[in-house]
Amino acid sequence: MYLSICFLKGTEFSVGIRDSVIGSELKLKEEDGDNQLERVFLRLGHAETDEQLQNIISKFLPPVLLKLSSTQEGVRKKVMELLVHLNKRIKSRPKIQLPVETLLVQYQDPAAVSFVTNFTIIYVKMGYPRLPVEKQCELAPTLLTAMEGKPQPQQDSLMHLLIPTLFHMKYPAESSRSAAPFNLAEKPKTVQLLLDFMLDVLLMPYGYVLNESQSRQNSSSTQGSSSNSGGGSGIPQPPPGMSFYAAKRVIGDNPWTPEQLEQCKLGIVKFIEAEQVPELEAVLHLVIASSDTRHSVATAADLELKSKQSLIDWNNPAIINKMYKVYLGDIPLKTKEGAVLKPELKRDPVSTRVKLKIVPHLLRSRQAAETFPANIQVVYDGLFGTNTNSKLRTLSLQFVHHICITCPEIKIKPLGPMLLNGLTKLINEYKEDPKLLSMAYSAVGKLSSRMPHLFTKDIALVQQLFEALCKEEPETRLAIQEALSMMVGAYSTLEGAQRTLMEALVASYLIKPEVQVRQVAVKFASTVFPSDHIPSRYLLLLAAGDPREEVHGEAQRVLRCLPGRNKKESAAKQMPSFPEMVYYIQEKASHRMKTPVKYMTGTTVLPFNPAAFGEIILYLRMCLAHSAGVVPTSQSLADMQDHAPAIGRYIRTLMSSSQATASSSNKSGETNPVQIYIGLLQQLLAGVGGLPVMYCLLEAVSVYPEKLATKFVDKTEWIKSLMSSSKEEMRELAALFYSVVVSTVSGNELKSMIEQLIKATKDNHSPEVQHGSLLALGFTVGRYLAKKRMRMAEQRDLETDADLLPEQEDLIRSATEIIGSFLDSTSPLLAIAACTALGEIGRNGPLPIPSEGSGFTKLHLVESLLNRIPSSKETNKMKERAIQTLGYFPVGDGDFPHQKLLLRGLMDSVEAKQIELQFTIGEAITSAAIGTNSVAARDAWLVTEEEYTPLAGAKMNDVVPWVLEVILSKHIISPNPHVRQAACIWLLSLVRKLSTHIEVKSHLKEIQSAFVSVLSENDELSQDVASKGLGLVYELGSEQDQQELVSTLVETLMTGKRAKHEVSGETVVFQGGGLGKTPDGQGLSTYKELCSLASDLSQPDLVYKFMNLANHHAMWNSRKGAAFGFNVIATRAGEQLAPFLPQLIPRLYRYQFDPNLGIRQAMTSIWNALVTDKSMVDKYLKEILQDVIKNLTSNMWRVRESSCLALNDLLRGRPLDDVIDKLPEMWETLFRVQDDIKESVRKTAELVLKTLSKVCVKMCDPAKGAAGQRTIAVLLPCLLDKGMMSPVTEVRALSINTLVKISKSAGAMLKPHAPKLIPALLESLSVLEPQVLNYLSLRATEQEKAAMDSARLSAAKSSPMMETINMCLQYLDVSVLGELVPRLCELIRSGVGLGTKGGCASVIVSLTTQCPQDLTPYSGKLMSALLSGLTDRNSVIQKSCAFAMGHLVRTSRDSSTEKLLQKLNGWYMEKEEPVYKTACALTIHAIGRYSPDVLKNHAKEVLPLAFLGMHEVADEEKSEKEECNLWTEVWQENVPGSFGGIRLYLQELIAITQKALQSQSWKMKAQGAIAMASIAKQTSSLVPPYLGMILSALLQGLAGRTWAGKEELLKAIACVVTACSTELEKSVPNQPTTNEILQAVLKECCKENLKYKIVAITCAADVLKATKEDRFQEFSDIVIPLIKKNSLESMGVRSTKAEEENDKERELQLESLLGAFESLGKAWPRNPETQRCYRQELCKLMCERLRLSTWKVQLGVLQSMNAFFQGLMLLEEEHADSEALAEILLETCKSITYSLENKTYSSVRTEALSVVELLLKKLEEAKQWESLTVECRRLLVESLATMETDNRPELQEKASVLKKTLESLE
Repeated sequence: MYLSICFLKGTEFSVGIRDSVIGSELKLKEEDGDNQLERVFLRLGHAETDEQLQNIISKFLPPVLLKLSSTQEGVRKKVMELLVHLNKRIKSRPKIQLPVETLLVQYQDPAAVSFVTNFTIIYVKMGYPRLPVEKQCELAPTLLTAMEGKPQPQQDSLMHLLIPTLFHMKYPAESSRSAAPFNLAEKPKTVQLLLDFMLDVLLMPYGYVLNESQSRQNSSSTQGSSSNSGGGSGIPQPPPGMSFYAAKRVIGDNPWTPEQLEQCKLGIVKFIEAEQVPELEAVLHLVIASSDTRHSVATAADLELKSKQSLIDWNNPAIINKMYKVYLGDIPLKTKEGAVLKPELKRDPVSTRVKLKIVPHLLRSRQAAETFPANIQVVYDGLFGTNTNSKLRTLSLQFVHHICITCPEIKIKPLGPMLLNGLTKLINEYKEDPKLLSMAYSAVGKLSSRMPHLFTKDIALVQQLFEALCKEEPETRLAIQEALSMMVGAYSTLEGAQRTLMEALVASYLIKPEVQVRQVAVKFASTVFPSDHIPSRYLLLLAAGDPREEVHGEAQRVLRCLPGRNKKESAAKQMPSFPEMVYYIQEKASHRMKTPVKYMTGTTVLPFNPAAFGEIILYLRMCLAHSAGVVPTSQSLADMQDHAPAIGRYIRTLMSSSQATASSSNKSGETNPVQIYIGLLQQLLAGVGGLPVMYCLLEAVSVYPEKLATKFVDKTEWIKSLMSSSKEEMRELAALFYSVVVSTVSGNELKSMIEQLIKATKDNHSPEVQHGSLLALGFTVGRYLAKKRMRMAEQRDLETDADLLPEQEDLIRSATEIIGSFLDSTSPLLAIAACTALGEIGRNGPLPIPSEGSGFTKLHLVESLLNRIPSSKETNKMKERAIQTLGYFPVGDGDFPHQKLLLRGLMDSVEAKQIELQFTIGEAITSAAIGTNSVAARDAWLVTEEEYTPLAGAKMNDVVPWVLEVILSKHIISPNPHVRQAACIWLLSLVRKLSTHIEVKSHLKEIQSAFVSVLSENDELSQDVASKGLGLVYELGSEQDQQELVSTLVETLMTGKRAKHEVSGETVVFQGGGLGKTPDGQGLSTYKELCSLASDLSQPDLVYKFMNLANHHAMWNSRKGAAFGFNVIATRAGEQLAPFLPQLIPRLYRYQFDPNLGIRQAMTSIWNALVTDKSMVDKYLKEILQDVIKNLTSNMWRVRESSCLALNDLLRGRPLDDVIDKLPEMWETLFRVQDDIKESVRKTAELVLKTLSKVCVKMCDPAKGAAGQRTIAVLLPCLLDKGMMSPVTEVRALSINTLVKISKSAGAMLKPHAPKLIPALLESLSVLEPQVLNYLSLRATEQEKAAMDSARLSAAKSSPMMETINMCLQYLDVSVLGELVPRLCELIRSGVGLGTKGGCASVIVSLTTQCPQDLTPYSGKLMSALLSGLTDRNSVIQKSCAFAMGHLVRTSRDSSTEKLLQKLNGWYMEKEEPVYKTACALTIHAIGRYSPDVLKNHAKEVLPLAFLGMHEVADEEKSEKEECNLWTEVWQENVPGSFGGIRLYLQELIAITQKALQSQSWKMKAQGAIAMASIAKQTSSLVPPYLGMILSALLQGLAGRTWAGKEELLKAIACVVTACSTELEKSVPNQPTTNEILQAVLKECCKENLKYKIVAITCAADVLKATKEDRFQEFSDIVIPLIKKNSLESMGVRSTKAEEENDKERELQLESLLGAFESLGKAWPRNPETQRCYRQELCKLMCERLRLSTWKVQLGVLQSMNAFFQGLMLLEEEHADSEALAEILLETCKSITYSLENKTYSSVRTEALSVVELLLKKLEEAKQWESLTVECRRLLVESLATMETDNRPELQEKASVLKKTLESLE
């Protein structure tokens, strides 16, 4: 026991010995345990080398450890001694390996006693690090498995061993779970342990030493005091982020060096990268690793994080909570858990470096923003923690922003106050970094917009921020400004004291020098207070006078923002009441006058600066209007004047009520708000001036002149000064003002004033004074006449009134004449003024001048003005004024004598392009026609048009019937379009202004037809005017009238009958831009459409409503157009049409895109008027779609085009889930439109299809779920059947493009559709190929065709269709193959086109790699289909199919492969067509290359065929050479050397060659023969029975007639016999004898075919030579005649004619001669008898030929001679016959001299020399010199002498040697 404790000292185990069941692996028996232990001791003692020791340990250590479970004390003691001894030995020997693997197995044994496992792990720990790295990697997974269910300390130790190994682990490339080294999926607990340990390793700093004595300091200030109960003070300080226990277990028994620790960390990152653990779990590890201080670790982790960025769900609570936990450490909360946690397990927060990495990830997460309280703890720690820095502060502030933006309402509530406190604290304390402060300020702003209630009570915060805005750095100001702007909303509900406080605050900051401060103050003033809050409005008015645009612009925008038209808005937008506002301004103004802020200009002092004062005046005018109950406006003076009567009424009530109060209170009248207002106006006008101010003053006085104008009588000089202002409009207003003031006086005062004016008009020095006075004179006379008329009406008695004295009348007359005199003034300014003045006089009463006669008369005046209208010299303004003036004359004068002249003149003064003028003429005609009843006679300041009633006593001068008749009968039907347009405008004016007139009402039909006739004009404005007129006419009629009008209009519009315009000399055929427009391009089309729209709703009368709404001409927005008030009518029409919206919307939607501009504008304005709610389109989506799709194929191109454009607009940015079923219909219809006859329609269709394509691709996203599935299901059939098969190129291209994109985005959702999609795409590969390629391919040569077709195929394979197919193939499995394979087979068999077939083959190859197992059941079918492709005439398809077959055999069953090989064998042997042979070669070559294992398994079937194939006889033209090469490659790659291969497969080879020889095909026979020859050559000797088999087969083939290629059989026989001559000598059954062979061969030599005969003779000679048989007699009988015959022929006379034909024959003869001589040489037998018979004859024959033949024959003869002499037995001693020899030699010498002396051919000389040399040598050997006669010697010596001068030195030398030899004989 003691020993065990000693042994375990320093380990973390406390071991108790327990009895236990002994492990079954125990190898040593219990009884003799002691002895065996002794033996182990002994063995250990004897071990000398490390190796011996290692062997003993690896054998005995595991069993010895098992002994520890022994029940006997003694045995255990012994074991302990042994182990102590071992430890000493092992520790001093670091190289010794321990049996770690066995120990690990033992460690995991569930039956093992804990005592044994405790000791086992010690040795595992000792031995594992000693293992080589590869072994460690191999055992790493075992370590993990061993961990399960073990005590924590042991698990820690095992992990400590495992972590360093991770760096060296190799992981498979793709994360297939099966190949993963660690299979952790089933071990969640182990994974958790491992991850925790890894986290601690990653947190461990480099070079950290755990110092036990060092005590733990308080680590973080934010968590309050951490003086833990539980004796925490004695525990050493762990590294940041770790607990004491964590640090201790990472350090372990032997701490890692910093380099090792770095490797461990890298190993962990690699481990996570290889996806060994769930991504979700390991995110935190990567984040921490990315903050590592070592670059390698941080970079690796960062890269991995980036690659996973998009996959990680940052809103996963698990990830976020872990991050928070690590960031904050274990905070001692006052909870049960907080108390339970032991001090050594308590984790510290991580270091700042890690925090900086964690926070950016929290910023990505919505969940992080919601997690309370951790979020606020992180914020406070980052802002105020002890170890924080500026980077972390910045990130923490970003986190605050993030919380403000994303945290939901419920969760942000508790956070708000804490965040605000934190931010204000930061702002108050932290001043170093302006950027940080900026962020803090904008965070405050964001917080205020999320939680306004936090801020509402706290105005001090606003003040603080305003102060900061004044003092902070410029870069921080922007953020404060933004924050304040966001805070505004929080204070909009202030009440009472708070509001007053805010007022003061804003007021004080509005005058600060910093522009941003003022800007924000304006924002506060405008937003915080209600719009009728007077003090804030006042502040804004002051701000409107600010010099900086950003301040005054904002203030003006707020002030001029008018209360809305509809009730809701007006309720919200109140304005201060006029009196209150005036009093407030007055009070402030008087106060300011006493302070230095007053404004000095020249001599005057103003309370405000001019800009602010001007704004104040305008604002007061708006308040006045608002209080008077009209809509306030300050933009246009004309609009303001329309409200004057209402304002007048309000001013009167104000005056009367305040008079009452004023009389009761004793103050001066200045308390009246109107008076104060006028006072302010005067003050500003006197100081600065300004048109609006002048107008406001004029208005105030004119509406109540009796009371207010009188005040100004004594100020006429000041008014006159205004009348001479430099601005024309100012002078006009001042003149009006003057006339109002003058109208209040009478008698002499009036007289003197008028006289002064007359005087002033004559003052030529100042045109301004003249102009002002002229106008004032006219206005004054006008007012005088109006007053006179009023009086006359009231009291018909002139005499009683002193005002109207004759002298005054004279004065008035002279004044009028003076004004008239200015009409012809050279100054246009004065002429216009005179005209205006006369108009004003004429409007108010009869002109005080004679009607006719000489001088200035009414007639003269009318003519003068009429002449000005068409004149080109006059300005437009003059013309306008002249027309107005003329219109006014009959208004003021019931007896005006020239009324019709004047009207006729106006109507005849039409000029082109003067539309505005026509509106003016229209008004003038209306006024002049109705005369004194016209509304023009009213006083515009006091009475509105609607309220006006003509004076009772006025004389009637109404000529409306005449005017109407003239317009309708003359002008509307004028041939001149300008006249028609003008007449239409006049008519509109009449109908609008005189709608109640009896004449108008009784002529409605005529007026309608007039308008309708203008509707068909080519000019838009005319149409528009007419349409408006029609609408008005309809409104005026009674119910019966209305029905008649509708039917007439509809008939006219729909039948298109147009008014005929007579063509006369004045007719304008084409106006302005009319040339080049199609007549139907405009015309009635817009109105026809409107009419059909109304008819479709079964409400034809709605056409009038549509016309009112189709308000698209710019004219109606001008002052003249707006006067007609069509906007009101349109609003009413819109309300009446509302019930028809559901039917209207689809049509209107489409019409907005009509190519006809008129229709488009008309319909758009109707749409805008009717459809105010934008969601209408979504609401009626289905209906709109239905209508658009239906109209896509309308028979009118306009409708088709507009439908396309409408659809394009409709598809964009809308969810189309409800209309998925409509998609195919859309596609199909658009495909048709894409081929439209009209180009513009085609283009729009293309545009829509592109949009539709994008939309569909988006909808096919897997994220769309079921909708995506449905979309794909409806789309694919449509695109495949209709789109890709379309004859229109663009349609096909788009369909394919869409399919490719869909396949990319849809991914796995394509799987169910693959069986349809893939075949369709494969078909398209050929369909979409340009047809010209087929044409070219047919006309190309073989070589060109092959090159071109392979290019075509590779193009098809890289096409988008193939890309899509490959995309689909990824998702295929057994569920889909069943349907796909039959279709594929069908396509391979019956597919048309190179691309399709090649593509099919390519798909099969992909399938064999994608799903090999699933494909096995279908391989047979695919094989049989591919077989049909193998015999395709196109070589490229053939190659593709062979390539596919090469891959397919891998996945097929053996039986299928065998059948295939048999089929190929059959083809090769039996079919004669080259296609089949090529197919076999290609297929087997492909199998050999891509499925070599399959080929090896079937080598016996394949290799013999390959061998036979290698020997194919190549034709000259054909490409069999390539096939031979393929066969050769197959053979060579699959046999162990050619010789070995033949030996190995000899039987099969012979079988196949025999079969070949028996083939019906001559070519195959020849091929078999060559193969046989090859076998014979390479085996050198064939053993029985093979030799017999071969020869029998060859001889069998010889029988019969001659055929092409039969020569090969002969050659083969020659080869076999030559190679196996020795074997042939033996007699073997079934083996032909030599005799039989010779018999057969010689028989062949007798055949007629010369070419064949030559081969047969050569073959016979070879056989005879090899067998040494003597058959010379038979042989020579065949050969010698051949020689003689050829010689005779060659000597024959040549005929030139047959020369060419004979060339070939001659060659053949030459060949036969050569062959014959060579054969004779070979066949020359060693038989004395035979030789004796033939030697003479043969020698003679040769010598003859030598003399007479060409050099080639000579050469052949010499070689034959050489063989002859070589075998001539006469030259041997034992057969000597000197006489015979002498004869032969003489003959030879005579003829050989020719050859020796042949100067031309050295080869002949050489061969001759060698014959001589042989002879001399033989004679020497046989000692027969005497046979060489003297003559012979002489001949030879002479010939050799000639050779001594030979040009070849070797011949020279040889000749001289031989010569010397001969000479020496003499």
